[in-house]
Parts: sequence; structure tokens; C-alpha cells
Amino acid sequence: MAQLLIVYHSRTGGARQMAEAAAEAARDEAETILKPADQAGPDDLLVADGYIFCAPENLAAISGLMKEFFDRCYYPVLGRIEGRPYAQMVCAGSDGENAARQMARIATGWRLKEVQPPLILCTHAQTPEAILAGKTIPDHQLDQCREIGAALAVGLSLGVF
Repeated sequence: MAQLLIVYHSRTGGARQMAEAAAEAARDEAETILKPADQAGPDDLLVADGYIFCAPENLAAISGLMKEFFDRCYYPVLGRIEGRPYAQMVCAGSDGENAARQMARIATGWRLKEVQPPLILCTHAQTPEAILAGKTIPDHQLDQCREIGAALAVGLSLGVF
């Protein structure tokens, strides 16, 4: 059975909800591993057939723990995961584009195959209180995450990618 690895970081719960929704939908079609970024490593990337990376936007960039995951894993897997499919999801307060660009650049360095444009869900959190508050992603937005998880898992199981 194909294996999908979903790596995420979440400080206020939004990105975690997104990653969990994708994992929930993917489990029917592929072995799905959901790991927080601080627990995922090169070995997880090497055994997986495809990936979803999910992170919050922090100060117009990917979160520090997600960046640290990429920093720890980049060279140990370089040249060893080329051509594998990936998708990404960003939980943003306002924009999310730069966070998505950062993850795409890393994936390009690994020579991964983007199978869909980044999903950016905006919480519109703009005050310090709103930014730091726990997030609840509406179900209709989580449906988009479920679609990504299911589509990537089906594609992996059918060998489309």
C-alpha cells in the first residue's frame, strides 16, 4: 500500500486541524502517517511515497518549527526522494503567499512534483490577541483539506504520480 506522509506544525490549532482533515480523508486510500514537524525526520521522508506539508504563516514566513524540520531533513534526503508528489497547505492570518513560496522552493530543491497549487486558508487574524488565540477552521474550509488528502492518496494508490 502506498504511504502518504503529512508533516505539520501548529501553534494555535489551525494548521493541525487542516492536517488532520487531510489525513482523515487519505486513510481510506493509502497508509497515512500524520506527524508534527518536530517529530518527523529524514527516515519518514525516505519511506513515504508522497507528502503533504502543512504550516502556519508566522511573520510572513513558514513557522520556525516547520523550517527547522526542512533544515534537519534537507541534506539527508537530497537526491533520494526526487519525483515524489507533494501538496502543501498554509494557515494564514492575512496572506500566506510567502510561506507557500518558501515551502515550494524547498520542494523544488528536493525535485518533488507539485500535484496542485498550495491551499492557503486565511483566518484574518490581525490583532495580537486574534493571532495568538486558538483557531477553529470552518468545516467548509476543512473540506478543501480533505479533498487534497483524498486526491493525493488516490493518486498514490493508483500510481498516477
